[in-house]
Amino acid sequence: MVKKRSVFDINFEPEDNEEFPAGNPSPMETKSSNVQGHPFQNREAVPARRGPMASAIAETADATAERASAEAAIRAENDALAHEHVRLKKLGLITDLIKTSDVLMTKLTRDRSANADPDLAELKESIKSVGLSNPIRVEQTADGFELIQGYRRLTAFIQLAEETGDPRYTRIPAAMVPRGEPLVTLYRKMVDENLIRKDLSFGEMAQLALSYARDEGVSSGDAVSTLYASALKQKRTYIRQFARVLEALDGAVRHPEAIPRALGLDLYKMIEVEPDRRTSIIAALRELPDRDADKEVQMLRDSFAALKKPRRQMPPKTVSKTSLRLGRPEGEVRVTASDGKIELRLNRDFSAISRSRLQEGIEALLTSLDKDS
Repeated sequence: MVKKRSVFDINFEPEDNEEFPAGNPSPMETKSSNVQGHPFQNREAVPARRGPMASAIAETADATAERASAEAAIRAENDALAHEHVRLKKLGLITDLIKTSDVLMTKLTRDRSANADPDLAELKESIKSVGLSNPIRVEQTADGFELIQGYRRLTAFIQLAEETGDPRYTRIPAAMVPRGEPLVTLYRKMVDENLIRKDLSFGEMAQLALSYARDEGVSSGDAVSTLYASALKQKRTYIRQFARVLEALDGAVRHPEAIPRALGLDLYKMIEVEPDRRTSIIAALRELPDRDADKEVQMLRDSFAALKKPRRQMPPKTVSKTSLRLGRPEGEVRVTASDGKIELRLNRDFSAISRSRLQEGIEALLTSLDKDS
């Protein structure tokens, strides 16, 4: 008879607080190396080893990332430099060394006379001694560079190259003006630079205003207001008067830069009062086409003296007075006239009137009184 065995179910899964007696510790084990004085207490865990292929892939990825980062930094720097270049160019602060033969002077009428400049020799000596401290300003075109500012400096370099044969003077420092600026802006840049020069005559400034007026189809007065907006009001008035003289003399004046201010103003007053007298002045100038500046100025003086009205005989002095009263919107005007004196009283601040306008009014009054007599 076979003896029957008893079978028992044994559960080998460890409980939560049970430890393995041997082999790898369970994931929950934290014992050994945390014990004070254990030999492995301060040793870091050994990282898992990678195969050669994995290492190569990782190194390639790192190198690619570094290269991409470096390229991005270079592109960012180049973009910043490009933006800065554009900004400086718009401000006209980009300077280059260009050939003087590439500089054209066709877009703008120069405010400098083409006649001999007595101060050019001094400028050339300065350039030879210390160089050019202030570059010319040009606008780049398809055919070269159009001169905006620096006619005298460019002329000095050209003459120095011819006189010395030194190749250094065949190139000149030039600041680049942005392309496409309006013509009036380019004229203003040229004019404003020369306004601070005391040797630029009213005749030269008036001649430029007339050239601009012809190019733009505006009056000479409007041309003066546009080009010389930065000048003082009195200076603009003189330029307008000179422009009127040159306009009235119909291009017969060849040396406008040599006309003194006093002579120009005298001619203006005479032409305004009696415009027909300009005909004889034009005829006298055209009879001598090869005249120099001194000869032309003397001819203008002689013409003015010959055409000036002789003084009328003054009546004997009298002690009598003439008084009258006039009604005006601002009040009653009291006028007293005597020998050598006219007194006008009105409740008005005449000091608020500009000097030029007051002068015109008084001249008109005296002219009217002469005609009536």
